[in-house]
Amino acid sequence: MPNKTIYVSDSDQELFARAQELAGGSLSQAITTALRRFVEFEEGKLEGFEEVVVKVGLGVGRKVRFSGMLLAEWMDTTATSVATIKVYQSRTGKFVVHTERSPEWKDQSENAEKWSQGWRAWVGNLSANQSWSFTEGESTLDVVDTVEELKPKIPAKLYDLVASAQDHPLIEDLDI
Repeated sequence: MPNKTIYVSDSDQELFARAQELAGGSLSQAITTALRRFVEFEEGKLEGFEEVVVKVGLGVGRKVRFSGMLLAEWMDTTATSVATIKVYQSRTGKFVVHTERSPEWKDQSENAEKWSQGWRAWVGNLSANQSWSFTEGESTLDVVDTVEELKPKIPAKLYDLVASAQDHPLIEDLDI
């Protein structure tokens, strides 16, 4: 097995020691893992993919990360909430659906019914004396293998956008 010499500056000694510790004592393993991730990430960027970090779960939830390309985005609003659906294609070719639903807002003030009657009905009610409540928003992440599997998971018009994106290359090199 060939040897490679790596020179580490004094200011980076602590970083390398911590990496070696986290890799179970093998600095070579830590460097190889880091280089593998770096090469994979940079090759993905060359192919048009980027690092995507999204929230999943109720309220604060947790964050998940993957390499993907945004194909289409859809927003649906009601008087009390907003839902945003984004469809990505992962570097492995799978389709990732991230749905983010806002908290459900409800006006608890005595003039609450006016909010649903149009803006003219509530112009006179703008004041600091308002009460609101909400239920937690939720974000979900679904992964499917084919574009056809998306159909029951997303609105029809969003599906059409994603399906039409499949007719085009992810990156088209122009000789201009």
